[in-house]
Amino acid sequence: MRINKVALAVTALLAASQVQAAGFQVSEHSASGLGRAFAGEAAIGDNAASLARNPALMATFDKAQLSVVGSYVSPDIDVTSTMGNADDVAPAQVVPAMYYIQPINDQWAAGLAIYSNYGVGTEYSNDYIAGSAAGTTSIMSVNFNPNVSYRINEQLSLGAGVSLVYASAELDRNAGISKGPVTPTTSVASMEGDGYGFGWNLGALYEVNENNRFGISYKSKVKTELEGEYTGTSSSRLHLAGVTKTVDGELDVNLPSILEVSGYHKLSDKFAVSYSWQYSTWSDFGDIVATSVDSADCNDGIAQGQCLLKEEDYSDSSRYAIGGEYYLSEAVTIRAGYAFDEQAGKSTLSIPDTDRNWYTAGMTYKASPALSFDFAAALVAGKEITFDEAIPVTGTTGTFTSSGDAYIYSAQMNYSF
Repeated sequence: MRINKVALAVTALLAASQVQAAGFQVSEHSASGLGRAFAGEAAIGDNAASLARNPALMATFDKAQLSVVGSYVSPDIDVTSTMGNADDVAPAQVVPAMYYIQPINDQWAAGLAIYSNYGVGTEYSNDYIAGSAAGTTSIMSVNFNPNVSYRINEQLSLGAGVSLVYASAELDRNAGISKGPVTPTTSVASMEGDGYGFGWNLGALYEVNENNRFGISYKSKVKTELEGEYTGTSSSRLHLAGVTKTVDGELDVNLPSILEVSGYHKLSDKFAVSYSWQYSTWSDFGDIVATSVDSADCNDGIAQGQCLLKEEDYSDSSRYAIGGEYYLSEAVTIRAGYAFDEQAGKSTLSIPDTDRNWYTAGMTYKASPALSFDFAAALVAGKEITFDEAIPVTGTTGTFTSSGDAYIYSAQMNYSF
């Protein structure tokens, strides 16, 4: 079985909660960045975690530094409809990250970032009436990203890197209704797989002076090739009797490219502002189609030989952020931020995507010249959205309303060598 058309792995087997970032994007790269709603991330460079946004920022470091980050994401998403309600469909997630920057000389620096750009999932009860469209959906991705930077002069620095992305995905769907030998908890589709992809990234930093600088970065689209197994009633000639069959398969997933432009301005000894615009090419996604090697094996009711079809409608989206920092003392910095994250795709039960407003706050504590800690919290408020979706097993279309918020808590340690 080959699952082709790269389109939305976010759809039937990859997913995200309504209230994190557009599509299934993960933004939780650092606690310092979360405190200012990730405003100015391509221009600030206050610790090694800045490597997740712009490799050119490594040129501003004169000592090696290690940053270790842990973020806890706690969504509270409910889905209501005349068919039945589902509460708390997005489970809590832990998002780790690690960064290391090593200056080589006055011009060159190297670094390694290990973090995630995409992930999370949704979980409905295994007897949910719309289970053939909902169920459990999850994705996990890890980006291993070595980088180099080069300082051209006092104002301009450039950076570049390559990425090895590991991704794993899982999907489970249940019938949701009773029909002959089929019960609501009967599995009608199950998919799991993992694989790798490669990409690249570029960045530039322009320092007007020590108090004003601008940054730009670009991450390429990454095509990940997942291999695994599909089990479902549509993959068996006896599917009408609820009999399932397991077939080998693969899925090509296009993770979108990301462009970010940022600015940072220290307006006084005590106060600084930052801002960012981030653009993600979610239009790289389309439909997801699964077919069997033997065309007689599958029939999902749409086409012979087709095990799974999920149509999606995604568009490019932008994220706008502004943040402020107040330098309370040499040891303490406090910060706050706001961001607006545009909806990337038409909402579905797997991915109830919507517009989001981020309200964030955080602080840095310098325990010594070499050691510092960052802490941050955020409320991500998702806009209530109503959408229609076809339910495959029942042959009906339901109207659903998704609503909810998420809370993010992040901690980070930075150590200079």
